[in-house]
Amino acid sequence: MANTDTSSSLDHVRALLAQHPLIDGHNDLPWAARDLVQYDFDKLDLAAGTADRTHTDIVRLREGCVGGQFWSVYVPSNLPGSAAVTQTLEQIDAVHQMIGRWPDTFGLARTADEVESVFASGRVASLLGAEGGQSIDSSLAVLRMIYVLGVRYMTLTHNDNNPWADSATDEPVHGGLTRFGVEVVREMNRIGMLVDLSHVSADTMRAALAVSEAPVIFSHSSARAVCDYPRNAPDDVLETLRDKNGVIMSTFVPGFVSQACAQWRNDAADAARDAGITPTDLGAFGPFADQWAHEHPMPVATLDDVIAHFVHIREVAGIDHLGVGGDFDGVSVLPEGLGDVSAYPKVFAALHDLGWSDEDLTKVAGGNVLRVLRDAEAVARDLQTTRGPSVATIEELDG
Repeated sequence: MANTDTSSSLDHVRALLAQHPLIDGHNDLPWAARDLVQYDFDKLDLAAGTADRTHTDIVRLREGCVGGQFWSVYVPSNLPGSAAVTQTLEQIDAVHQMIGRWPDTFGLARTADEVESVFASGRVASLLGAEGGQSIDSSLAVLRMIYVLGVRYMTLTHNDNNPWADSATDEPVHGGLTRFGVEVVREMNRIGMLVDLSHVSADTMRAALAVSEAPVIFSHSSARAVCDYPRNAPDDVLETLRDKNGVIMSTFVPGFVSQACAQWRNDAADAARDAGITPTDLGAFGPFADQWAHEHPMPVATLDDVIAHFVHIREVAGIDHLGVGGDFDGVSVLPEGLGDVSAYPKVFAALHDLGWSDEDLTKVAGGNVLRVLRDAEAVARDLQTTRGPSVATIEELDG
């Protein structure tokens, strides 16, 4: 069992993270700001503290030693295409407004070098990640434009399939990626946007790994061998990820790290379907699950559940292919002791207590994802010398 009770371990990792950036792969604060206050940061003052409403604010980011953050510009995966594009732009705008409102805390980062520069200035390097291919409405031009606006990864799907890729939590219809889906990956490689395989089906994972010319990421996923849930990566995928020099940013979500919580989630989904509610529709399923939990309490996930995934991923994929993606403000319940963004040092102290070296911890904190980002930038520079922007359409490729 991980022992993180000693203040010496916490002090050690805090000193380490003051020198080396901890870069989290996924935080849903922008959607929380939309949902709670319609992006009115007068009403959600991150500097004054928002502990009563969100997992994230400025004080707790500092306490958590967060040096870099991919802010998710998520929108629901069941939105009609044009509405998804509009809401994604509103999410992107919210992140830019947040950065501009607290410039002493946040700095926009679009490259690995900018991440290091912003971190060196004492601020949180702020990157953007689009959570789900619904955000581009099957348009490669939209993909290129959200890159211009700062988006540096796109998760190929969210909870529902889209017209060109299968989701982990929907019935497969494409067998992974369609021809247009392959073209999306190729164009992401060409412009330097990271391909994110969280939320996609295992066949989509395998297809994207096979065709991507740059290393890929999982922004917030864990190991299926430890917790058998479709959102997690199977061992063969972890091995291919290693061979392709990518990184999986292990998450804290109870339903993805604890088998008991995953089973509870499956049971809640079955009950929702019986009640006529689609489990992938978070707007409907979330309130249903909260009510269902009153009669069927959710098991409690622990720090040890989280650490088990870090250990397994290291064993299968290796220390160079592991990162951290908490999914704060994207879930209503978190593991015991990991209730907000101040909790990262506990995770790293637990790994330190297992004998992980400072070099290991530095790689997991942010070194690995910075390497992948740099590799994607280098691939894009090379590809742009040999091919121009794709003008392919989904109608042309998929019929």
